[in-house]
Amino acid sequence: MHSVINNIVNSTEKRVLQIPAGITLKRKTEKRDIFAAIKAKRSRNKVAVISEVKPASPGKKLRDISPEDAAMIASEMERAGAIAISVLTEPEFFHGSTDNLKAARNNISIPVLRKDFIIDRLQFEEVESDLILLIAGILGTGLEEMVELAISKGFEPLVEVHNKEELEKALVTKARLIGINNRDLSTLEIDLDTTIELIPGIKQFDNDNGTEHIIISESGMHTTDDIRKVIEAGADAVLVGTSIIKSGEIYAKTKELVDALDQL
Repeated sequence: MHSVINNIVNSTEKRVLQIPAGITLKRKTEKRDIFAAIKAKRSRNKVAVISEVKPASPGKKLRDISPEDAAMIASEMERAGAIAISVLTEPEFFHGSTDNLKAARNNISIPVLRKDFIIDRLQFEEVESDLILLIAGILGTGLEEMVELAISKGFEPLVEVHNKEELEKALVTKARLIGINNRDLSTLEIDLDTTIELIPGIKQFDNDNGTEHIIISESGMHTTDDIRKVIEAGADAVLVGTSIIKSGEIYAKTKELVDALDQL
């Protein structure tokens, strides 16, 4: 694991200690259906884009994003055709916040993914969202339990994998969404071939077991060519953050990626 990832996990452990032990999340709204959203988008030969409200990457600030900004950005992404919005809530390295997530979700009607380093059950009690990211490489042997906890709390877990070993562990959980992150957690290098290499294993597992997983390619997609590459390999959806935020044209860049298959 890269030192940056270890630092984020250590920071998250300290953050968890600040969560009141007796906190309980009471859902005010029903979970929004990402599966129907993906199916509807693909039926029209459009790309199912999960676009991200992303203030920063570790060591690289993209822009200041207040809750008001998050609401506006999420609305533009929805208007451009995104099927869901990912919101960073990790505060120290990604400059995210649960307030940004609340503001975004209150301003749109599509599903919202909480993107953070979830390592403790108390984090499920912090804020309402439709989906929640669970990183297989960080949770290790605790992955299956965390998937079941997420489901029991009303979240749709998106289990993120980076290699074949993590994928094998993810597939035997109850998670229906598998995110293939093209960024190597040991080197932080990005390679879109990671998606291409891991998809056949998911397809084979589903064929052998009568299951159906939704595959989401994550990280490193900047152009329509990048999008087409992973969709043609079998990804059902893509998660894109940096290129949309950096573009400065939230609506136009999101729509460009949603329409990537129009050029085929």
